[in-house]
Amino acid sequence: MKKWSWILRRIVRKIWFRAAVISLLSVVLAILSGAIVPYLPYSFGADLGQDAVGTILQIMASSMLAVTTFSLTAMVSAYSSATQLATPRATQLLINDPTSQSALSTFLGAFVFSIVGIIGLQTHAYGSEGRIILFGATVLIVVWVVVTLLRWIAHITAFGRMSDVIDRVENAAADAMTDFAATPYLGGRPAIAVPAGAQSIRGETTGYVTHVDVAALGAIATQRGIVIHVVVLPGAMVHPHRDLMRIEGTVDDALRTLMLRAFTIERHRSFDQDPRLGLIALSEIASRALSPATNDPGTAIEVLNALLRVLLNLPVDQPDAVQIDDLPPVYLTRPTVEEMLTDAFRPILREGSQEAEVTIRLTITLAALHAALPAARRDIRALADHCLERARRMMDDADDLAAFEAAHRGHWGDRAD
Repeated sequence: MKKWSWILRRIVRKIWFRAAVISLLSVVLAILSGAIVPYLPYSFGADLGQDAVGTILQIMASSMLAVTTFSLTAMVSAYSSATQLATPRATQLLINDPTSQSALSTFLGAFVFSIVGIIGLQTHAYGSEGRIILFGATVLIVVWVVVTLLRWIAHITAFGRMSDVIDRVENAAADAMTDFAATPYLGGRPAIAVPAGAQSIRGETTGYVTHVDVAALGAIATQRGIVIHVVVLPGAMVHPHRDLMRIEGTVDDALRTLMLRAFTIERHRSFDQDPRLGLIALSEIASRALSPATNDPGTAIEVLNALLRVLLNLPVDQPDAVQIDDLPPVYLTRPTVEEMLTDAFRPILREGSQEAEVTIRLTITLAALHAALPAARRDIRALADHCLERARRMMDDADDLAAFEAAHRGHWGDRAD
């Protein structure tokens, strides 16, 4: 994905963008109610008094201000709840929730419409026909607000709850995993050995790589006749002493600056180009649920189900060889299945080895992945064996251990693959 497209998509997700657009449309609607009167081909026979419309607008202005404040408070409470009960990594998904953004923006837009309408009435900007048009627009706004309020009431009952957070993180992780399966090298070529004489390119910012514009790097490489080896991926922590790229060819300061613009480095990771972050966030939810203070194995089991659905988005076969004839001379690594399995299951295995229900579900999940992903069977089998060894060390109750070993034998048997 090109950087400008990625930035535009992120801007559209922001709550201020939606609120600004709807508020602007509300102002335009209030102004047009009076401005279009001279261009109407006919006149209305009825006459509404100024107080008739003004009273409705005053009621709507005061009520919408209160509803907007309440909605904002409810949203912030949901963010805090998700941070404390699930994982702070899920907060950005709640902030980008389109339903809550639309509700808050609608209430704010109705408030702005009411204020502009009241100002127009007090300054006598509307004639008798303009007041009729303003009244019709006000009725439409009221209907819109009522429908939005009903949707918001239904939505807020589950917004920020544990199941809602798990679903949001799962969806974000599944989208990132699907994109990774389609373009594991972000549109570049699979990594090869970097020549010893390649020039190192480093940035000046410390943070996480959140986006790499491979298309821009490819255009630069083709135009300048160089070969680019990208040595960091989205999700990597970088600093001024870590290489971002290794370049085969001549690089001057202007070219270096141009190539560094293809990297977006921020303080926090994002889900878009980082398939590992979704797995980490899900495992953090399960790990917190399995802590002694919470002791909620049911949530850990739900997370294991979500992890299975996410990892099943990986292709059945993951060959390293791809058609590179039409690809730019930009070489990238990719996250390995072993890294993803570690991100997904190590915290759960660490915290849940004493829980028979969790370890049984974990071995069932690994068996399902073993059957679905032939290319990753060796890594999955190794993790299943580690799960068995750790359970034997950590489980104190003989009956729990016997139940787990029986489940493990039932799904794994004596297979060595």
